[in-house]
Amino acid sequence: MVSIKRLFFASIVCFITISSLVCASFTPIDCFLISCGSSKSIQVEDGRVFEPDFGDSDVGLSTNSLITVSNSENGLSELHNSARVFTKSSVYTISTKEIGRHWLRLHFYPVKNNQHDLKSAVFSVVANGISLLHEFSFSRLGKIDPLLKEYVVEIGGSSSENLVLTLTPASGSIAFINGIEVVSMPEGQFDFSVIPIPMGPGFVIPSSVALETAYRVNMGGPKLTPRNDTLWRIWNSDHSFLVHPSSARNVTKDPKTVKYPAGESVDIAPNWVYATAQEMADAKVMDQKFNITWAFQVDIGFTYFIRMHFCDIVSASLNNLIFDVYINNQTAVESLDISTKTMALSAAYFADFVVNMTMGSDKIFVQVGPSNLRTTQANAILNGLEIMKMRNPSNSLDGEFLEYSSDSKRSNTKKHVMVAIFATVGGLAGLLLIAASCFLCFVCFRKPKVLAKQKSLSWLSFPQQVGISETKISAGSFASTTPSRTLGRIFTFAEIREATKDFDESLVIGVGGFGKVYKGVLESGVMVAVKRGNSKSQQGLVEFRTEIEMLSKLRHRHLVSLIGYCEELNEMILVYEFMAGGPLRKHLYGSDIPHLSWKQRLEVCIGAAKGLHYLHTGAAECIIHRDVKTTNILLDENLTAKVADFGLSKFGPALDQTHVSTAVKGSFGYLDPEYYRRQQLTEKSDVYSFGVVLMEVLCARSAINPSLPREQVNIAEWAMHWQKKGQLEQIIDPYLIGKVSIDSLRKYGETAEKCLAEYGCERPSMGDVLWNLEYALHLQEAAAQSLEDENSHNIPDIPYSIPRVESGPADEIDIVSHGESDVTTSSGVFSQLMNPKGR
Repeated sequence: MVSIKRLFFASIVCFITISSLVCASFTPIDCFLISCGSSKSIQVEDGRVFEPDFGDSDVGLSTNSLITVSNSENGLSELHNSARVFTKSSVYTISTKEIGRHWLRLHFYPVKNNQHDLKSAVFSVVANGISLLHEFSFSRLGKIDPLLKEYVVEIGGSSSENLVLTLTPASGSIAFINGIEVVSMPEGQFDFSVIPIPMGPGFVIPSSVALETAYRVNMGGPKLTPRNDTLWRIWNSDHSFLVHPSSARNVTKDPKTVKYPAGESVDIAPNWVYATAQEMADAKVMDQKFNITWAFQVDIGFTYFIRMHFCDIVSASLNNLIFDVYINNQTAVESLDISTKTMALSAAYFADFVVNMTMGSDKIFVQVGPSNLRTTQANAILNGLEIMKMRNPSNSLDGEFLEYSSDSKRSNTKKHVMVAIFATVGGLAGLLLIAASCFLCFVCFRKPKVLAKQKSLSWLSFPQQVGISETKISAGSFASTTPSRTLGRIFTFAEIREATKDFDESLVIGVGGFGKVYKGVLESGVMVAVKRGNSKSQQGLVEFRTEIEMLSKLRHRHLVSLIGYCEELNEMILVYEFMAGGPLRKHLYGSDIPHLSWKQRLEVCIGAAKGLHYLHTGAAECIIHRDVKTTNILLDENLTAKVADFGLSKFGPALDQTHVSTAVKGSFGYLDPEYYRRQQLTEKSDVYSFGVVLMEVLCARSAINPSLPREQVNIAEWAMHWQKKGQLEQIIDPYLIGKVSIDSLRKYGETAEKCLAEYGCERPSMGDVLWNLEYALHLQEAAAQSLEDENSHNIPDIPYSIPRVESGPADEIDIVSHGESDVTTSSGVFSQLMNPKGR
């Protein structure tokens, strides 16, 4: 057990150091500060004292070829002047007194020595069966600086009663270490409910799950050393992580003014973190609409714990700062008002999340930006951030390698897979070379799925599949779904055929320019939509790739989620979440589906507007949909609207650009005339198309109907004619007559009119459109609550004299490319597109 002398001395050091900062709220029971290879006590800059790694009954060290090296000429801390070197696998056994989570910090620096080249040493480190480092070497790091690796490990409980730290050199190499810290952690430091991203049910991370600190950042402030933190943590400045430094400005307040609400410990983060922040820079515009973005490089194949620290040090009063928070382009917190959580200004608050990085990008993007629901000045802040890697099911925190315990042999699945491949190929050497090659390709193709299964996080109740974001589908429904390491689940063609009953024509639920869409059922019982493209179309291949690339980066309640894809046998197949309600168009005309009420139509438009607004402002880069229309707005069983079909989507202009020059693509009737004329694409092109959708929703007719009189062919021109006369009610869906508040219709018409402005600079942003539509809904609901308002504001019953022809998707023509389309139209219809008069 722990010696009384050592415990007393360590506790005194801990207490003195912490008391010099703030009033101590925590004194660790276990506080082992060990200098490896040193023959004397070493006091470091923050005042703590590290004791030698021998002569203490509570620190056991195996005697396998122990060597110490030292060099006092490196100009560094004394802790990095000495090291203990091992030529064989060796073990530190540290007898702790407290059960639970502990900080484990390991110090490494390749001390110069004539006998051993520590810089080229290759070794692995395991703690209580958890692989912390696998075949690590300073030679792979480039710059040689002291390295601190910080972990959170459980001691006792389900693990060993002691901390067993094993260092194992690679064959023919050595292992070394300079310092070890084992310190008790405050109770409940990580026992808070975390929110999965994509959003799902919250859960508490089990204490048996080891963590490794990847980043700990002080937003808007300087680097904080252990001297400034009660738990001796290091907080780095955020400047190097800002994607666009000009988008943020730092703010500072006296740390003494920071308050910790009841129930929140000062040990969560020091007041120095909460006293600084990054807020939105002044862009010299009336209504700022951009996000502050930070990017962090991480290892693919792990789940990451993210803790965000907030403290409103910029507002003059409560409820004056409302903003949105995003992680990896997905909404983490919508309309966060810190003061409603803390009931005070300058009060500390934090929120915890987990995000799965088993596929796709190797960067975590964290963003804050103004909320659409605010009524105050646009602003957003972030004070601090912690990102911690969570051990995988193989008990590893370092790559794909498996380390089970100090006395077990390493299992390298990767090598086994390759051996199996070569053995198989060798066994087939007597067969035809072509057959053997095909088999090898098949095995190699299947290999990523094997690795993905090894990295599966089924050991945590955490929704992890790409494409299942904020839907009614539970994470458990996809338990058998195997994600790829890049862009979603890769389906085999056999799986697709089984899901669609060999592409049964009775299961076709849609037909478009890309191909047919089938209703399908996966082996897990989950219903999906399967879009099968024309494999002979080069244009279709481009759209296929674009949609996979776009949807793999996007997660939002109002965007259709991509589950996976199949490109086997030259097929181009996309698998989406199933939208039971189908396209919005069939709810408006051309089917026997019951009519949507005015309130339902407004809610559908609001949902679609939220999806488009997220594309324009919520993602790391602006994305322009380029094909907004009623067939690309899908409804689920609850009539929740989601934007779909990203085959024509394109990244928007950079911050220093006004537009993207590109060939014209889109659909007749919805195409922005300015984009058509100038071939300059902006997000305002989507706004114009959405304006056409608004008129289509109101009038329940197609965007282009050649069978109508010439002046009525184009719904945008026809509706604008009546809107400008103030008589939009003359052409609304007959079903709505007598059921719409005149105030709501007026606001709706004004919004659509602004969307259909001739020039993009005159059109509102999707955020403004969203706000106006929500206001129109508010007016409708207010009118419905009052019988007097209902009687005085409803549109009177009037004869509906406008000829109406029901038209379906056949009236819709896709534009493939400017000057390259082989689709011919009547000159009358084409002139309506080219002549912007009346818009």
